[in-house]
Amino acid sequence: MAARNIAIIAVLALGVAFLPRGGDIASAVFTLITMAFLAVIVLALYRFSQANRLTLSALPDSRRFVLYAALGLVVLLIAGASTMFDTGLGTLAWIVLLGSAGVGIWLVWSEAKSL
Repeated sequence: MAARNIAIIAVLALGVAFLPRGGDIASAVFTLITMAFLAVIVLALYRFSQANRLTLSALPDSRRFVLYAALGLVVLLIAGASTMFDTGLGTLAWIVLLGSAGVGIWLVWSEAKSL
């Protein structure tokens, strides 16, 4: 089983290494996989929001604003990750901002569960 998986990876690596424009093809495949991953995340968030529509509607406007702002921040962080990871300070800012978005989402979620 492990030998088969290693052979598959080796064949793919040979294609990237020796086929003309193999690196470009690998970048395109990676971009496609990333886009599919992000689409699945968006679909999951949509389904989650539809399942909890009443809970979201019952939140006060200020809490709903915090929730949507934190989710928007996460989207912006995903979009700008490659640029922010170019420097150490950008990486640190990315981690701090992601943590603050996570705290905001967690606080709103914990308050919503207590309603």
